[in-house]
Amino acid sequence: MPTITSDVQSAASTPSLNPVMDENVFSWQFFYDQTMQLVHATAQILPTLLLGLLLLTISYFTAGPLSRLLTKPISFVTDSKLVLLVARRGISTLIILLGLYLFLRLAGLTEFAVAIMSGTGLIGLILGFAFRDIAENFIASLLLSVQRPFKIDDVIEVDGRLGVIKKVTARATTLVDYDGNHIQIPNATVYKNTIKNLTANPKMRGKVEIGIGYDNDIRSAQTLALNIINQQAAVLSDPPAQVLIKNLGSSTINFILYFWVNGQQHSPLKVSSQIMRELVNEFTEQNISMPDDARERILLTSSSTDFINSIPKQDSNTEVRSETHEQTLTLNDVSSDTDEIREQAEQSRDPEQGKNII
Repeated sequence: MPTITSDVQSAASTPSLNPVMDENVFSWQFFYDQTMQLVHATAQILPTLLLGLLLLTISYFTAGPLSRLLTKPISFVTDSKLVLLVARRGISTLIILLGLYLFLRLAGLTEFAVAIMSGTGLIGLILGFAFRDIAENFIASLLLSVQRPFKIDDVIEVDGRLGVIKKVTARATTLVDYDGNHIQIPNATVYKNTIKNLTANPKMRGKVEIGIGYDNDIRSAQTLALNIINQQAAVLSDPPAQVLIKNLGSSTINFILYFWVNGQQHSPLKVSSQIMRELVNEFTEQNISMPDDARERILLTSSSTDFINSIPKQDSNTEVRSETHEQTLTLNDVSSDTDEIREQAEQSRDPEQGKNII
């Protein structure tokens, strides 16, 4: 027996002959222990993790319907598409962030959840400073959408530019001027500048200036000019037209003629041209002189007279016959150009893709 005991003790004290095998057993044992701990921890947190995942999924899919439901009262206050869109997206974002916060809290990442919520506000502040101009245009678009100083197809003048409103997006307002050019003006510039809406009131005032000599009867000339204006079909009777003395020139008494037209139907510029033509013809027929400050005297010599006489003269009847009916209609055309510009704006390529906000 003593011999056997000593042998066992000596065997136990003797080092292992296979250290690699012992190391592998230790590594597998450590991996097994860590895996079991992870499984137990996962089994404990799995119900709350699944609940958090379920809440995140519910918040994601219900964000849209809930935002539309919560923004319904806003539609009774304003019908601005941009305001409703911003409100819906803001509410949807808050609902999704709430679901994400609950998921992180239930997953045991409370500090991380608080950090994300704090970082969201900080990132928004940083982006606001970085994209200040973009944010300014966006806020201006919100104000324009709510206040609506103009609408699509209105003729406005802003920042020295005159044109027809084609589109108003979240960034810029697109005008089509009377030369057919597309002009994009940032909404912040539109909102901060003076807006002149030419179609809010359909009545527009036009004016014509003309001068007569001092040897004419002023009241008779005024009466004749007023009759010519009132004979124009495009001129409105209310408000009435006026013929006023503007100033006394060096060689003429200068008149200024005011009249009103329907700007949506007639062009004040075309009506002014027609009135000017009628005034010159009628004043010439009534022997009302219209002198000019600058005069040029041409002395004809015999050679120049022979040259002029050598030019073949056309028959006046031929000139009258050459004037077609279409040319006459063109000269007498006083219709507004706004409808033509609107039609061109509809047919032209949209220079900026985006939804209208008004």
